Amino acid sequence: MKKALISVSDKTGIVEFAKELINLDYEILSTGGTKRLLEENNIAVTKVSDYTKSPEILDGRVKTLHPMIHGGLLALRNNPSHLEAMKENNIDFIDLVCVNLYPFVETINKEGTTFDEAIEQIDIGGPTMIRSAAKNYKYVTTITDNDDFIRVVKEIKEHGETSLELKKELSLKAFLKTAVYDSYISNYLINELVYNPKTFTKVFELDNQLRYGENPHQEASLYKMDNDDYSLLNAEILNGKQLSYNNIQDANVAINILKEFKEPTAVALKHMNPCGIGSSNNILDAFNLAYNSDPVSIFGGIISLNQKVTKALALELNKIFLEIIIAPSYDDDALVELKTKKNLRVLKLDTTKSSSTTKQIVTVNGGALIQDVDQLELTKSMITTATTLTPTDNEIEEMIFAMKACKHVKSNAIVITKGTATVGVGAGQMNRVGAALIALNWAKEHGHNEELTLASDAFFPFDDVVKLASKYGVTKIIQPGGSIRDKDSIKACNELGIKMVFTGNRHFKH
Repeated sequence: MKKALISVSDKTGIVEFAKELINLDYEILSTGGTKRLLEENNIAVTKVSDYTKSPEILDGRVKTLHPMIHGGLLALRNNPSHLEAMKENNIDFIDLVCVNLYPFVETINKEGTTFDEAIEQIDIGGPTMIRSAAKNYKYVTTITDNDDFIRVVKEIKEHGETSLELKKELSLKAFLKTAVYDSYISNYLINELVYNPKTFTKVFELDNQLRYGENPHQEASLYKMDNDDYSLLNAEILNGKQLSYNNIQDANVAINILKEFKEPTAVALKHMNPCGIGSSNNILDAFNLAYNSDPVSIFGGIISLNQKVTKALALELNKIFLEIIIAPSYDDDALVELKTKKNLRVLKLDTTKSSSTTKQIVTVNGGALIQDVDQLELTKSMITTATTLTPTDNEIEEMIFAMKACKHVKSNAIVITKGTATVGVGAGQMNRVGAALIALNWAKEHGHNEELTLASDAFFPFDDVVKLASKYGVTKIIQPGGSIRDKDSIKACNELGIKMVFTGNRHFKH
């Protein structure tokens, strides 16, 4: 009689599977809760400790770590010395293993879980059995995914055994299972111990296959990395088709910008750069500020909002060709309006959630760059006035708004604002003067030529940006400072009547 060892935490479908194995003349070995469940359903089960003639010890920490189990799993059945060893030690072959692991991830995701509670959910016997069985795939069927029950039973019924092809596939899935499990454990320990490892593993679980990547000739998939509440992957799609690769990239930037602002704010975004950001005391006015910043570039772009979408706002949004709208909620009549555009992707995401993502991973050829996420929050206390003219509290608030916007623009970045709205964005230029010219000229062409604020993501190496800005109506500048030639820019500001403050922190974005 063939033997199957079943020990599972996720018991979905296990009773039905065990019944099929019994009907196929398998003897079932089991432990703990799995054994009890099978017996409650009148399924004959041999307790592992009875089979091994060795008791469970250490509060169940040691149950299956025994030569009767691992000899039965690892023996090569075409090797005479293995067969002789099995005979001498009265060990039988085990033909099938069905194991899934202690719920470590579920445990650490529970609020209030202690370190010791997490450690106790590290499975030892399960991964060991899985690896033993998977290594000996030619002779042992290894099941770690309950979705494979039907395929295994079908092949045994049709051929008396699972095929070598299926065994190989299940072996691969088994090793992936233990690798992923160990990755979650190591990453938990890294975070708990604040440890900088020499090797870095991260689990990426397939979320869905995308139609294509950045361009139609590139294949692409979306993988989920962390259980982050403030993730685009948790957004509910209320209207429109699947997000594309570029949609996901852009939308991720849009929600990250939105997180900078507590007051009603709208972000208009295109190609991973904001083309407009507006804050006001109501979301409709905030949207109008963002839209008027650049009503040209937003065509085919994204609008993200941190307040409920009303019907009045929906009517305004529907006047524009947009790919995506993201908001925490929508009035029913607003949704009716937005759904008249069948291809408009309408996403619902709770913007009050905090992001738990602390590391940013960027791939390069043959490797990856890993850094802390730029979560630095600019406050008044961090600002120092560099010029003889001192900005008012209200002007400081405007300058902080400008720097929050500039932080999310590709470097070299210059942002021009008026009050709490962007009016010019210069993104991704090879020199800072070029970025300033783009932003300043845009502001001027759209009627903004006085009482403007200029924000720069990095310091000024020369005084050229200050002198240029003065010709366009800039009266306030916020920048990191720290150049060996800061004095030149300060001198120019003093001579031109411009107030300038330093933040002490740059925000390069490549």
